[in-house]
Amino acid sequence: MSSPAPPRYPPKPRSVYFFGTCLMDVFHGRAGVAAVELIEREGVRVIYPQDQTCCGQPPFNSGYRQEARRVAEAQMALLAEPIPVVVPSGSCGAMMRAHYPRLFAGDPAREAAARAFSARVFEWSEFMVNVLQARLVDRGAPTRVTYHPSCHLLRELGAGEEPLALLRQLERVELVPLPQAEECCGFGGTFSVKYDDISGAMVADKAENVAGTGAAVLVSADAGCLMNIGGALARRGQTIAVKPLAAFLKERVDGT
Repeated sequence: MSSPAPPRYPPKPRSVYFFGTCLMDVFHGRAGVAAVELIEREGVRVIYPQDQTCCGQPPFNSGYRQEARRVAEAQMALLAEPIPVVVPSGSCGAMMRAHYPRLFAGDPAREAAARAFSARVFEWSEFMVNVLQARLVDRGAPTRVTYHPSCHLLRELGAGEEPLALLRQLERVELVPLPQAEECCGFGGTFSVKYDDISGAMVADKAENVAGTGAAVLVSADAGCLMNIGGALARRGQTIAVKPLAAFLKERVDGT
């Protein structure tokens, strides 16, 4: 698969929408708060519409296009102001930026609206690096970290370097390369349910590679990947901490 064309990054805005995502809301709420606070540190107002729901990826991936269109239309109507939409997930970000316009192909007016919306969607780490140009001061204790790049973030959004650029700003963090880092962890949402044997084999390989780094912390930008890999590590009896990127960065700048 060829790399996607890079988006057009806007100048630093006064305000942004924050799309919290289902998994972060339910399983990693503190990471969502950390992501918001790190944006606010840069002098940007964060708007969190309370009526936001799923991005629509589960029905989209399962072939329920009409249901996915209804979800997409609801989110676009809720996030209607012409300001950036920041998403702390490569998976949800890819759905909203890459697939919303495809949902409405053949309907010129709605497709144009979806394209205009998708141009405002940015994954959190790429927004922090390419729009806010955030600079982080590391106040944490020395530690060793390895990073797993999620498939959607890397392949559909083309944001391979941005999470690493943020981690490399941390002077007291040793970033340990993850062998076969770009291989999928096997989660893939409904994929892990439909093809559980394949998914299990994939995450077993990923967990083995993570454990082999000797890192104290595994960081990733996607909650689904962390849930999957973290579960596999726990079943192996590994004590590696598993942390969302935003949560880890916030801990480091706070010195906690």
